[in-house]
Amino acid sequence: MKSSCGTRLAFLVLFVAQSACVYAGSFHKDVNIHWGHGRGKIHDNEGKLLSLSLDNSSGSGFQSNQEFLYGKAEVQMKLVPGNSAGTVTTFYLKSHGTTWDEVDFEFLGNITGHPYTLHTNVYTKGLGDKEQQFHLWFDPTADFHTYCITWNPQRIIFTVDNIPIREFKNSESIGIHFPKSQPMRVYASLWEAEHWATRGGLEKTDWSKAPFTAYYRNYNVEGCVWAHGKSSCPANSHSRWFNKKLGKGGMNKVKWAQRKYMVYNYCTDKKRFPRGVPAVCT
Repeated sequence: MKSSCGTRLAFLVLFVAQSACVYAGSFHKDVNIHWGHGRGKIHDNEGKLLSLSLDNSSGSGFQSNQEFLYGKAEVQMKLVPGNSAGTVTTFYLKSHGTTWDEVDFEFLGNITGHPYTLHTNVYTKGLGDKEQQFHLWFDPTADFHTYCITWNPQRIIFTVDNIPIREFKNSESIGIHFPKSQPMRVYASLWEAEHWATRGGLEKTDWSKAPFTAYYRNYNVEGCVWAHGKSSCPANSHSRWFNKKLGKGGMNKVKWAQRKYMVYNYCTDKKRFPRGVPAVCT
C-alpha cells in the first residue's frame, strides 16, 4: 500500500468522498513481518494468506506499513489447534510512546478440550484496565472467522463474524480519555505468555507440541492514513465506518453476546475495584 490510495482504487476513493484509503489488502504490499526470524510467512503470490509461528526460541508478528488515525481493520484468523496453553494470538491497533493508545483482540490459548478466551481491551494514554473476555460460540481453530475493529471519533466497535460483541463509546464529556489524537498501526502476533495467559499461569506451555501456528487471511483496512503529521480524513468524512454506530439491532446483538458468552467484565469486578468500578463501563 502506498501513501495515497493510488489509481487502482480511484473508484473506491470517490465512493467515500476522498476521505479514506480503502483497499483489498495484500500481505505482500501492506504489512511488514517485523519480528520472528522467518517464523512469519506469506504463502501465496497475491498475499492473501499469512502464518505466524511460535517455538521455544521466539514468536512472530507483523505490522501495517501505514499508520491510521481512525479506521476499520479486519482479518480472518484460524487459531492454534490442540493444546495451545500459554500461547497468545493477537490482532490489534497500537500507537507509539510511553502514553500509547491501543485496541486489542487477544486470543488466550488453552489445554485441549477447553475453549479459547477472547480478551478485549482498550488502552488510552498508556492505561488499560478495561478488559472484557468471551468464550466464542464456535471453535476458532476449526476454520477461519472474521474479526474486526471499527475505530471512529464516537466509538470503538469489536465485531466477530459481523456480530458486534462490544462497544466502547467516547465519554470525554465526563472526563474519560478516548483514543483520538495518536495514529495507530495494525499489528498481529503469536507469542508465549504462560505466566498469565492460561488460567492465570496455572497451565504451562507444552513445547513438545511446537511449533504452534496460527493463520491470517483476507486482511482489509479502510482507514484515515496518517502522513506528514495529519490524517487523510476530514472531520466531516462520509465513510460508513467513520460514522458507524450501533442501532437497536446492533445493541441487541451486543447484549446477546455478553449475556451468553462473556466470562469476565471489568465493570463488575468489585474485588479489583473495591472503591467502585470505573466511571464509564462499556
